[in-house]
Amino acid sequence: MTEPLLEVRQLFKHFGGVVATDRLDLAVAGAGVHALIGPNGAGKTTLIAQICGEIEPDGGRILFAGRDITAAPAHERVALGLARSFQITRIFGRLTARDNVALAVQARSGSSMRFWRPVAADRALRDEADAILAETGMGPSAARLAASLPHAEQRRLEVALALACRPALLLLDEPLAGMGAEEAQDMVGLIERLKGRTAILLVEHDMDAVFRLADVISVLVGGSVIASGSPRAVRENAEVRRAYLGEEEAAA
Repeated sequence: MTEPLLEVRQLFKHFGGVVATDRLDLAVAGAGVHALIGPNGAGKTTLIAQICGEIEPDGGRILFAGRDITAAPAHERVALGLARSFQITRIFGRLTARDNVALAVQARSGSSMRFWRPVAADRALRDEADAILAETGMGPSAARLAASLPHAEQRRLEVALALACRPALLLLDEPLAGMGAEEAQDMVGLIERLKGRTAILLVEHDMDAVFRLADVISVLVGGSVIASGSPRAVRENAEVRRAYLGEEEAAA
């Protein structure tokens, strides 16, 4: 059996008396979309933050490409091939879309931001940034200031920033948040196109999108994975329906 690209072993994190991650085990393959679902407060974003190195776990291990990265700083994880988007968009609003992506490209190459040259003076940066923007459907907006972009385009720009890191694993934290139906469908289409380029760990509340995109789904409740498997297996799991899917249907 092929070794997982990402493996989380007995990960534990608490904040005071609240256990956010409870001896959690998770294995993510090196291809396809692995979706992580669960009710609000299940610990999904806390888990992603620990995987990316933004929050230090209290116990357990995180392995990426066979390497123990539990204590590695966030920038080293990016260099190894981990990149993420956030629930709340994080972009440089005063820069153009092209300059945002070009800066991410330059950061990936190891250059200091203090010595960042204008994109117009570096054709290689500009060309790679434009290629990534085209791939994410952002080509027509390349010269627009990021702050002036509609919410959905800002979300796509953030995905472009992550792609500039050339990730082996792309972590998407609620990429459809705040989008209308048509915008959400555009984002789902983008994620589908990216499936052949990089492995994806997807955190998302939109169940229609999850079951359309995912090859594997893990269900997180109370900081622990209660089920993991194919979309069909998860949909038919009685414990999952009681803990999460049934709750969603009752609220509909």
